[in-house]
Amino acid sequence: MRDVVVLGSTGSIGTQALEVLSARPEEFRVVGLAAGGASVELLARQALETGARVVAVARATAVQDLQLAFYAEASRRGWSSGEATLPKILAGPDAATELAAMPCDVVLNGITGSTALRPTLAALAAGTTLALANKESLVVGGPLVLAAAAPGQIVAVDSEHSAIAQCLRGGRAEEVDRLVLTASGGPFRGRTRAEMADVTPAQALAHPTWDMGRVITTNSATLVNKGLELLEAHLLYGVDLDRIDVVVHPQSQVHSMVQFVDGSTLAQCSPPDMRLPIALALGWPDRVPGAAAPNDWSRPQSWTFEPLDEEAFPAVALARTAGRHGGSAPAVYNAANEVCVDAFHEGRLGFLGIVDVVARVLGEHVGERVSTPEHGRGATAEERPGADVRSTLVTSDDLTLESVLAADAWARARAAELVAEASQQSDS
Repeated sequence: MRDVVVLGSTGSIGTQALEVLSARPEEFRVVGLAAGGASVELLARQALETGARVVAVARATAVQDLQLAFYAEASRRGWSSGEATLPKILAGPDAATELAAMPCDVVLNGITGSTALRPTLAALAAGTTLALANKESLVVGGPLVLAAAAPGQIVAVDSEHSAIAQCLRGGRAEEVDRLVLTASGGPFRGRTRAEMADVTPAQALAHPTWDMGRVITTNSATLVNKGLELLEAHLLYGVDLDRIDVVVHPQSQVHSMVQFVDGSTLAQCSPPDMRLPIALALGWPDRVPGAAAPNDWSRPQSWTFEPLDEEAFPAVALARTAGRHGGSAPAVYNAANEVCVDAFHEGRLGFLGIVDVVARVLGEHVGERVSTPEHGRGATAEERPGADVRSTLVTSDDLTLESVLAADAWARARAAELVAEASQQSDS
């Protein structure tokens, strides 16, 4: 029996993880749940269904609503007051971190965004197996997370990195030539940059394959998500960035591949169903029988692969730039993007502006002329008058949690400034 804590339980990964766990009560026991607090009714239902002992909410103001939701859910189930044992509630911005440190066997981190860094570090410090669905915490924390992790303590949940882990079982580390990440191409595959000028939030959220939350789905449309996955693969598996390729595979059946030095390539394939990599991470290194339906080989099907159009989708190249500089650069890449995604959905920034602003902020931080097609580059930190000293790149050797958070804060502030400038220009 494995005791499991699920962080981000009301999100896409969290809800699917609970499906996997509830189907196997003889193998897994849910002992803690964490969520932001926007869906207290769902969180209360999850807690009572799983019997979780502790529930954490990031919004302290949601505690009273959560308590009422517990009683309402208990009443709906027809429980008397003596039958309903309500879980302990942790609340506030550090609640998920506290929960991640509690004794258990596996912490599944499905929180979206860089706020998951502290819970990631807390789980690692506790010696718990970390089933990592939150790529941002590894990307922004980089050397800090790797230094905190024991060998094999981090197990990837992303379908691409789960696929690579499975393929790596087919050879020794010194036999690996390249990693090949597959990308669906998102809803705008095949479009030119000019053809994406008027993309709306609704169009960006219409992913052809996966059902994900707003941020990840938007990141898939810009291919920032693939840039983050590139950095994650580099960190997880210790393969140089120039030995990691991205190839577009619209059918989303091959989730990634490993090419070996003898010319052979191993691929992991399955229908696009996140329950499979989630189950594998929870049960690692063992497979969980019946986690998801396999491919149906009795019917004809065709799979295609095509190169990434980096002119239309420069986000992956920008991620390589961030990874090449290392240190605080990946945190800046991620933080600027999170601000821009929110601005896009709030109507303050165009779709193409997301990656354009990320490029400008990253360029200022690393002191390099980073650009996107047709939109030139932003000034470096040295070239911009009045540049904040916190925009200076911190190297991987000097990286601390405080410097990561400082770079994150600077990138958010600078991205917000550039978004405001772009909004004013569009209004004039």
